[in-house]
Amino acid sequence: MELVAVRPEDRELLWNINQKYLYEMTNYYDDEMDARGNLHYGFFDAYFTDPERRAFFLYEEKTLVGFAMIHPYSNMGKAPDHVLAEFTVFPAFRRNHLAERAAEMIFGRFGGNWEVKYNEKNVAAKALWNKVTAKYCPERVRLNEFETVLAFRAQ
Repeated sequence: MELVAVRPEDRELLWNINQKYLYEMTNYYDDEMDARGNLHYGFFDAYFTDPERRAFFLYEEKTLVGFAMIHPYSNMGKAPDHVLAEFTVFPAFRRNHLAERAAEMIFGRFGGNWEVKYNEKNVAAKALWNKVTAKYCPERVRLNEFETVLAFRAQ
């Protein structure tokens, strides 16, 4: 598994794969498409202007298999070092524990205080994040009826 920083010249690729991810998330959120068929992601441009935001492509054996977007802005009004804003391994690659390996690599590379949010209706994400973060003994905070945040310290 390789984590590769998104560069400004990768903007269109990140936009395209993020749109596919956002479409998948409409299974859990009531987001609507705009007149051009795109789903709104208000912070997308900030990943190319805000030095506190970082985006990464996930590669397995030189094949793009997913992406991750990280920032330090808390979901709970705390002061984490990192928040995993977006994370996906594309459906065709959701086997062989690639998502677990990618998440562990990210937490290992960027130690410190983390927050990871998931939608309770997304059973696969809930299982993934509870499994991957179990060794960190996360604090579980229910934000609302559907969203839970796991807060933990990765070494």
